[in-house]
Amino acid sequence: MKAYVIDRFGQDPGQALRVTEKNIPPPGPGEVRVRMRYASLNFRDLRIFRGQYRPALPLPVVPLSDGCGIVEATGEHVRHFHPGDRVATTFFQEVSSGGSPDSSSRVTLGCERDGVLSEWVTVPQSGLVPVPAHLSDSEASTLTCAGLTAWNALMEGDPVRPGETVLIQGTGGVSIFALQFARLSGCRTIVLSRHEEKLERARKLGASETINTRACPEWEKEVLKRTGGQGVDRVIEVTGGESLPRSLEATRTGGQIQVIGVLSGVESLVSLLPVLMKEIRLRGLLVGDRPMFLRMNRAVEANRLIPMVDRIFSFEDALDAYRVLDRGAAFGKLVIRISDS
Repeated sequence: MKAYVIDRFGQDPGQALRVTEKNIPPPGPGEVRVRMRYASLNFRDLRIFRGQYRPALPLPVVPLSDGCGIVEATGEHVRHFHPGDRVATTFFQEVSSGGSPDSSSRVTLGCERDGVLSEWVTVPQSGLVPVPAHLSDSEASTLTCAGLTAWNALMEGDPVRPGETVLIQGTGGVSIFALQFARLSGCRTIVLSRHEEKLERARKLGASETINTRACPEWEKEVLKRTGGQGVDRVIEVTGGESLPRSLEATRTGGQIQVIGVLSGVESLVSLLPVLMKEIRLRGLLVGDRPMFLRMNRAVEANRLIPMVDRIFSFEDALDAYRVLDRGAAFGKLVIRISDS
């Protein structure tokens, strides 16, 4: 079978990834072999091939965690899946329930374990979920990381309530899912982006308001203005770095900041004074667990939600998908077609 592997770290995907031939993996006891149909990219996939995510990661490794495929064969003791079932991979392959896997359970696809940019994968049955019936395979491939991260940020723990205001940074995969889930919950949404054409698409998707951060670099002041000086109830913080102090200023007393990403850097000089004085809750989260994934899928199916797939690339053009993601050119998700049958 054909598979992409990262066999060395590099700044460009062409330096780090190559296509190779591997044996089709047989399913062992409790395992399922899946014929992969589609895979989707996340920001962490850029950091992995550059050696920034796990600098000591043993190579080679097959990249990508998010994918959808068809069950082809099952090993002994598999009870939940049968040949022909449509499934999506889970981010954590060995995970405790509760949404906060401990360090011993953080075995993730495309990093500690070979990922899904491959014609076939074999994973434990606990590393798969059924996909909502109304979704295409390409749409279902986007749920694993981006969809579940947004769901966790808004719907788990202390869920958003109708009428609350949610500030969403950017228009990438997590951010667009957050916009969709916030709308389902009856929330007011404010979307930030430097690109007016992306803001226009966000408004068409249902964003209540948008702010162009190129035209309004001190966007936190504009957020306060639009919320009557109160601030927002919740921030979807995907930028990190210098953005976090602005998010603190834009958040109301007693509000929350869901720290999801570090697009502009992993370090931030943050004064703790507004955290204390405004009693703001900072919550870091890393995707979510399998029970959470199942809950999200029930909501996706009940509401007929359709993930935003921006572009689909062929398996042969997978490196181009990486480069488009790296340029920040996507609105929603970038997907790679692995097979049609």
